[in-house]
Amino acid sequence: MAIAKAERLMNLALCLLGTRRPLSKRELRESVEAYLEAASDDAFNRMFERDKDDLRELGLVIETVENLDGEVGYLARRDSNRLPPITLDAEEAAALGLAAKVWQQARLAGAASGALQKLRAAGLPEDVDPYGFHSALEPRIPVHEAAFEPLMLACRDRRPVVFDYRKANAAQPEPRNVEPWALECWRGHWYLAGWDRDRGAERVFRLSRITGKVRSRGSRYTAPVPDVVTVRETVASWAGESADRSARIRLRTDAGYPLRVKATSVRELGGGWEELEIPYGHGLDAWLVEFGADVVVLEPAELRAGVVDRLRAVAKG
Repeated sequence: MAIAKAERLMNLALCLLGTRRPLSKRELRESVEAYLEAASDDAFNRMFERDKDDLRELGLVIETVENLDGEVGYLARRDSNRLPPITLDAEEAAALGLAAKVWQQARLAGAASGALQKLRAAGLPEDVDPYGFHSALEPRIPVHEAAFEPLMLACRDRRPVVFDYRKANAAQPEPRNVEPWALECWRGHWYLAGWDRDRGAERVFRLSRITGKVRSRGSRYTAPVPDVVTVRETVASWAGESADRSARIRLRTDAGYPLRVKATSVRELGGGWEELEIPYGHGLDAWLVEFGADVVVLEPAELRAGVVDRLRAVAKG
């Protein structure tokens, strides 16, 4: 059955690419042998529409043209289906392979594989392997959140979304009405940057705190979308990377290595504890909560209060 369909798609593609004028459904049915075997006109129409969608999914640009008599015809112009040779250097191939692996983990393996096949057909050299990394270390970007796929598609299609979001210091989730801009991975966690319509401001949401399904809205964006650099800076800021002061914490010995990398000073306290001075910026309280009982905030007071509030919210479930 798979071979028959592949042959049928190939024959249809050759008909559409080989014609100089639009071909009607009747002409296509007479030209493709598999269509002649259709039991009825309805069966042929369903088969043709599926085949046409499959070819478009594979990258074939099929035009729909209506003549003066109102009859609809189809053709695939060669100039519209021809791409220039594609060349990638080692860094570009590595980035492409990493993106494909992210898609595979997000249940989009078919789309990732199809995209790479199109690049091969467009002239990507065989010796360039987007999946291959010539290094002892292989970068990995895990994707476990169910919200990743619908949000990625919403960012691509510029579609507003609605979802329930639980803040780290809240016991119950709240609905959010968002115009999504971009997804960013930071410290092993995925974040969505976008425009929060209800608050009238840009916001960043951690995907692991989105509960339930992500629902699309039919309306258009109301706020301008910033460029990629601005979005990345926003994500970095809300993820705790912009520090304008310092904080003092107690940390258990042999624990919290990511905090130690950030520390500007470390002092032994004895009893299995050390005192660290670390940069303090937006989002530090959420990061410190992840280390649980291994961290105690000494100062400033507002950071200590923020960590306590978040721990209480976690305890309430």
